[in-house]
Amino acid sequence: MPSLHRLTLEDMDAAALVHRASFDSALPRLTGLHTPAEDRAFYRSHVFESCEVWGAEREGMLIGIVAFREDWIDQLYVLPDAQGQGVGSALLKVVQAAHPVLHLWCFQRNQPARRFYELHGFHVVRETDGSGNEEREPDVLYRWERC
Repeated sequence: MPSLHRLTLEDMDAAALVHRASFDSALPRLTGLHTPAEDRAFYRSHVFESCEVWGAEREGMLIGIVAFREDWIDQLYVLPDAQGQGVGSALLKVVQAAHPVLHLWCFQRNQPARRFYELHGFHVVRETDGSGNEEREPDVLYRWERC
């Protein structure tokens, strides 16, 4: 099992790289939407400013991240080679222990992510046509509540 710890701004570049690698693997149609510099700027100005960010490491390498705030998971990404090994579940447990209610957005076409969230007790609140997001990609809002 990977080691989990809270990330700092020093980890920002590595976190942005995990995000991009996972995102591009899951949604290759949207590859190139942002440059690496834009990803780092987003993590610096938004993610690390508004969220608590945790990472999963294995052998000194960051392999997964979760960024969350009250009631919301903003980012949850695991490197493609580390998926299916409990990394995402371990990161999700950190958030579920901290908050009794959680929401998150997921793209409708990202079936592996949707299966993951539904397996972990999230249920669909609503689906959209994507007109409200930057990617113009249909998405789904999920909700989870602690029993």
